[in-house]
Amino acid sequence: MALLERRLHPLTPLRRAWAPVAVVAGWAVHDPNGAYERLSSLATSTLLIAVAVVVPAACLWGVLSWWVTHFAVTDTELRIRTGLLFRRTAHIRLDRLQAVDITQPLLARIAGVAKLKLDVVGAKSKDELAFLGAPEARALRAELLARAAGFAPDAAREVGEAEVSELLRVPPRSLAVSVLLSGSTGGTLLAAVLVPAMLWFASHSVWSILVTAVPIVGAGATRTVRRFVTEYDWTVGESPDGLRLDHGLLDRTHETVPPGRVQTVRIVEPVLWRRAGWVRVELHVAGSSNTVLVPVAPRERAERVIARVLPGAAVPTVLSRPPRRARWRLPLWWRGHGLAVTDEVLVSRSGLVRRTTSLVPHAKVQSVRWEQGPWERALRLGGAAVDTGANKTVRLRLRDVDESRALLLEQADRSRTGRRLALPDQWMRPGGGAAETPGTGD
Repeated sequence: MALLERRLHPLTPLRRAWAPVAVVAGWAVHDPNGAYERLSSLATSTLLIAVAVVVPAACLWGVLSWWVTHFAVTDTELRIRTGLLFRRTAHIRLDRLQAVDITQPLLARIAGVAKLKLDVVGAKSKDELAFLGAPEARALRAELLARAAGFAPDAAREVGEAEVSELLRVPPRSLAVSVLLSGSTGGTLLAAVLVPAMLWFASHSVWSILVTAVPIVGAGATRTVRRFVTEYDWTVGESPDGLRLDHGLLDRTHETVPPGRVQTVRIVEPVLWRRAGWVRVELHVAGSSNTVLVPVAPRERAERVIARVLPGAAVPTVLSRPPRRARWRLPLWWRGHGLAVTDEVLVSRSGLVRRTTSLVPHAKVQSVRWEQGPWERALRLGGAAVDTGANKTVRLRLRDVDESRALLLEQADRSRTGRRLALPDQWMRPGGGAAETPGTGD
């Protein structure tokens, strides 16, 4: 049977048409003086003729690049064929899919189209299909996830999108307050006060103060607004495919945290959040760009979400501190370090002003290294570095030297046992349990 190939949405040429225009704009930005001189030397009629040529050429480029772009879903892979001058065919294995996300920039939401981003294990960048009609994008996403779960091609099209039950929603007011109380905002305000004051005492020049303060305040305001707009209406939902993350004020994003593929979970507690009992939850997933699980939430609700990501893992309330002699290695800050080991995870805590607690499942540990510097050697202290599959390292610092050596051997043994007993990282589907291809069961 011939392979059924499909094209992107008919509005896609409007996006592709910007490529020739971007080349001209890039030349103007790279050499603004030369561009101004060239344009000034041209007559009005010549400019009009150039515009009359460039605009149709850009439109033609967009239409042709859209026309030669096709995609198709086979039994084992998604194929994306594109390229007007240089042909490129991407073969995306369905069993290597890490996540399938839907993003809708503001103009795309108005036009009713969406972009499908494909996160594949081992790939440095995401392949994407831009743009598809919003209903088609959701249907294709559901089909790809079902195929990745092991459903047969015909059954995968009938499975449809998995139901989602809401676990947590971040109120806009809480998000706004948390952003204002974050360390980056506080640092920007402090710099905006101290730097102009120092310049005033040094130069007594209002102009130098404005030139310095305005960029600092502008950069801080831009960063604060961008974070609020990106994390607006953050919703965490649970589905058989994993946790769904929906967020965004202008550009709407629908992401998925695949089940069983989270390498590390981090609980971040800025000092100004602790009075309200708020925490931020970040995560590391191998081969994925997802880094935020919960932007801000009460600790109890955040831990319920963590329990969905790391089934059976509980966040310890008491962690052992380093020995008191560690204060000679790291005065004051030594109190922020802590360590705990449970049956499911290794827990490491560090920081006083911005306390960070990292949870590493034993089965996700790739390697363990013992570390000891000259100061630690003099104080009979040691530490360990735990590497995960997401190319991240969690360090256990300022432990007693005998404790750190024992921890190294015990953690290596726990990791081997955890990998041997861990369930396979498979997509889950309705019905509870890992999916299997219909008709292949016993």
